[in-house]
This record gives sequence, structure tokens and C-alpha cells, in this order.
Amino acid sequence: MYIAEFGVEEWMNTYETRARHNVAETCVESLTVKELLTLVGNREEHLAALERTHLTYGDIPGSERLRGAISSLYRSRTAEDVLVTGGGIAANFLALWSLTEPGDHVVALLPTYQQLYSLPESFGAQVTRLFARAENSFLPDLDALRKAVSDKTKLIVLNYPNNPTGAKLDEALMKEIVAIADRCGAWILCDEIYRGLEHDAPYGTPSFVDLYDRAISTGSVSKVYSLAGLRTGWLTGPRDFLRTCFQHRDYTTISCGRLDDYLATLALEHRAVILERNLPLVRTNAALLADWVAAEPRVSCLPPKAGTTALLRLDIPVSSEEFCRRLLEEAGALLVPGECFEIPYTARIGFAPKTETLRDGVGALSGFLKRL
Repeated sequence: MYIAEFGVEEWMNTYETRARHNVAETCVESLTVKELLTLVGNREEHLAALERTHLTYGDIPGSERLRGAISSLYRSRTAEDVLVTGGGIAANFLALWSLTEPGDHVVALLPTYQQLYSLPESFGAQVTRLFARAENSFLPDLDALRKAVSDKTKLIVLNYPNNPTGAKLDEALMKEIVAIADRCGAWILCDEIYRGLEHDAPYGTPSFVDLYDRAISTGSVSKVYSLAGLRTGWLTGPRDFLRTCFQHRDYTTISCGRLDDYLATLALEHRAVILERNLPLVRTNAALLADWVAAEPRVSCLPPKAGTTALLRLDIPVSSEEFCRRLLEEAGALLVPGECFEIPYTARIGFAPKTETLRDGVGALSGFLKRL
């Protein structure tokens, strides 16, 4: 089975450890275990509980407590509507593997995480790619979507809040997309890994699973909750579909880690205190990024409204891939080139590390632009 090289992951695998100023990371500044337990409180109690944990397989679909905490992020879900996975990337894989067959027609809204369109292609689907444009705030073009779908369309797949642009949908636009899918009987899969990190109001928009009975939503504790190292994600959708995903998961994952399960549960049960830590950092850094872009004549950027990433438009005489490679080699700063998202002369920046890391990173970027 052919599958395309995963551009953004290949780039990060190759270059991430070489960076002095890593402004390519997509998570809010990661928590240590000590920091997490301090935030949630009763640290000694939780450490004792971890020490007592038997390192068995545990609850195969994820503990009921964790699935209940996840379900509380949605308007209409219960613990029975959630399947825990090894990170959000595994949730997307299971959903696409369970739903997509050779010959299916899939409409993918880009720019997005490459997994969401390269996997259906590798499974034999015909994938129509629709690009959202900066002039439309990187929101889906509904007229183009209506023209792209047909009675043969099996799935519409999208990622909002969006990676790499930081665009977010409102409920009215989501309902328009649902209506388009419903008219042709298509499923919707939305990677909602940044949901909860809307800059104006966390969880201010619903999930697609709260709006449509053929919707699947995926998420994780990695980005919003600064816990990528737990490798804990999930998918939620119709229960019959979850049972199919569970059957497929038996071939990839017996269960997720019990320690991960416990810590992820604590994080979600105490999500308010983690968001009180993370949202001010994100907002401060987004403002810093906006000020830097305004002062940098060779860079433009649509201000992100959610998440931790933004897409920089670069006025440069070389490809963005060459630009990003030389930026790392000569200035020590790491960005992700726009070629990884099929948008040349751009680069993705992750603006939610420590504020001093972002400040040093864009400073190095400005110096490199002057020398280029």
C-alpha cells in the first residue's frame, strides 16, 4: 500500500532537536508531572494513587472516569460515546480506516494536517481537495463545497480550529456544512484537537458531533492541555461507528496506558485551572506575534483566533523549504515550511512556548530576514 511521506512529521523528526529557538512546536508550553499535580491539587494523594496502580492493561476502551471527563466537553455525549486512543493521531487513523474504502469519494478541506487527506488516498479513496483562502479568513468556501460533493461522497473531512492557520468556525457556519453533508448523506470527520483553545472563549463553539448524527470528532490532551507526552486522545460519534472503530483498534492497540489514563483524567476534571494557566500565555504570545508581524515588512499573517499556530506569508527569494532550512542552520530558529501544507512561500509558526522562547525566535527570524 502506497502512502505519501508525512511532510510536517518528517520535517520535525529531522530538525526539531537541532533548534535553539523552537517556534515550530504546536502545543502550549508543556507541563511537567509535578506542575500538573500542583495545578490540580492534592499532590501527595495522587502520587500515592499512581504508586498503587497495577501496570496491567486496565480498562480496554479507556476508564469510565476518563471517558466521562471527555464526554463533558460535548453537549450530547456520555462515557459510552467515547473511545480512548493513543493520541489524536490514532483517533484520526481509526476513524478514517473504519470509514474509508477503495473507491469512496472524500472531500478534504485544506490547509490541514496531512494525515486527514493522505490516509484516505492511501486507503484507495478518491480525494477532492478544497483550499480555504486567506482572503476568506481561511474558512471553508461553502459554494465550492456544494459543488464538490455529490451523492457518491462518503466523507467530508476537516480540521477546526485549524492547523496551521488558527482559523475557527462559528456555529452558523458549522450548521451550513452539516446541511451540505446531510443533503448528500455524507459523514463529517472533524479533527478538533485545538477545540477549547479559542482565544476569545474556550469551548465557545460546539463540536460537530453535537450538530449532526453522522459526525465524528477527535481530540486529545496534547495541545490544549500541554500533555502531549501522555499520548491520550479520543474519538466520539455514533455508537455503532465506535463499535466498528473498537474492532479495528484491537489490531493496533490493546489498551492505552493506565498512568496516562489517570493523569489525563485529572487534567480534564481540572481543566479550568489548566486553561487559566494556558490561555493567558496564548493570548500574550498571540499579541506579541501580531506586533512583530506589523513591524516586519517581509512578513504578513492573518491573526489566529484559536489554537497555537499561525501561517506566516513570507516575501522571500527562495522556496520556504530552503528558507526554513537556512533559518535553522544560520539563526537556530525552527519553523515548518509551507510546502508541508501545500502553500509555498509561507511557514507555520507555533506561538505558544514560553514567551521568551517566542520573542527570541522571532528576533532570530528578523535578523535572518535582514541578512537574506
